[in-house]
Amino acid sequence: MKRLLPLLLIFTLTACSTGGNEFQPNEQSFISGNGIVTIIEKDDREIAPPITGPLLGGGTYAQEQGQVQLMNVWASWCSPCRAEAPALQDLSVAHPDVQFVGVLTRDNLVAAQAFVDRFGLTYPTITDDALLADFTGQLSVNAIPTTLLIDKAGKVAARISGEITYSTLDELLTDLVNE
Repeated sequence: MKRLLPLLLIFTLTACSTGGNEFQPNEQSFISGNGIVTIIEKDDREIAPPITGPLLGGGTYAQEQGQVQLMNVWASWCSPCRAEAPALQDLSVAHPDVQFVGVLTRDNLVAAQAFVDRFGLTYPTITDDALLADFTGQLSVNAIPTTLLIDKAGKVAARISGEITYSTLDELLTDLVNE
C-alpha cells in the first residue's frame, strides 16, 4: 500500500490538471440548440440589457441605440458555430442597417482570432461573456450558438437557439427593420 500511495497521488494530480491556467474547451460540455426560433410579440418585449464589453483585437464595444441589433454567442470549438459563420457574415453585409456583434464564450483569444480570420468576420466580437447573465429571465442564452435579435426600441424581439439559417434570419431581420 505504501508503494501505491505515491502513484495514486501522482495520478490524481495529473488527472485534475489542465496544463496551466488556460481554459481547455471541450465540445462535450456544452448544450447545442436545435435552431428553434422564439419570437416575442412587440407588446410583450422587455428592454435588453446594455451590450458592451472589450473587443477581440482591442477597444470597447458600445451598442448604438435606435437600430436593430443581432447578438450571436459563439465559440471557435463549436461545430454549429463554424457552420453558421459564413451565413452570419453574409447577412451582416446584406443588412448594413443592422448592428451585428459576436459574443465569445468559453474560449481563448488565440483560437477566437483564428476563427474570425478563417471566416472573414467583419463585425466586432466582445470577449467578455459576463453580459449574458443580464439576459436571464428574458430570452436567455440557453445554448451555443444562440442569436438574439433586439428591435429599434432596444427590446429583445427573438432568439434562435442553435445554428441559424440564412433564409430564416434574413426574414426576421427584414421584419424587424421594417417595424
